[in-house]
Amino acid sequence: MILLGVNVDHVATLRQARYRDEPNTHGGFVEPDPATLAWLAEEVGADGITMHVREDRRHVQVEDVQRYKEKMKTRLNLEVSLATEMVELALSLKPESVCLVPENRKEVTTEGGLDIISNMERSRDAVKAFTDAGIPTSMFIDPDEKQLEASAEIGSPWVELHTGSFARAWYDESKRVAELDTLRNGMNFGISLGLRVNAGHGINYDNVEGAKQLEQVYEFNIGHSIISRSITHGLAEAVQTMRSRLND
Repeated sequence: MILLGVNVDHVATLRQARYRDEPNTHGGFVEPDPATLAWLAEEVGADGITMHVREDRRHVQVEDVQRYKEKMKTRLNLEVSLATEMVELALSLKPESVCLVPENRKEVTTEGGLDIISNMERSRDAVKAFTDAGIPTSMFIDPDEKQLEASAEIGSPWVELHTGSFARAWYDESKRVAELDTLRNGMNFGISLGLRVNAGHGINYDNVEGAKQLEQVYEFNIGHSIISRSITHGLAEAVQTMRSRLND
């Protein structure tokens, strides 16, 4: 069975759009609450929750993570950058796993994978720090053999393949198969290196039909499409439908 990790970052994005200057992150008129939605997602079938604390705190706040952990039912996959202060923050929050991602202040959401080859020393140090703390680390990378080899070289036990190119190509039949093959090759190569392979970014209720063909992917982390569908169908239906489509 392919596991489903639900990313609640965009719940926080909606809250911050109106209440970013408020002293409180929840309660009273401040809504919606990422922690509450994360607990609900767990109740209806999410296998884990992903939260990304950015350096500029544009959506998820540290308080959101701390509150979620108080009543967590599954596990927390915390996304952070390679910045020293963010690695230290992640270590202090003690998530069940960490995913190291690139950050660009100009992007709305994470676009593209982390270039480990250009950041070997920092990546290696971060992975060692998390490993020493008993926290498995995943590298969010494009399905590129050199990046996969670098992930294995620095001792990361997991990778998360960036599926953005595949997601964009899904509606163009001339590109769809090639992008899926690229992901499949990356998955197979990663597994051959002894890596556990997760995947995510841009997966929705249409292209999941192709994504689920990557049957050896351990977990898909999906956020935007689930939160978008929840506006019209409710979060419970959105999570349950995505989970069932992954595992038809």
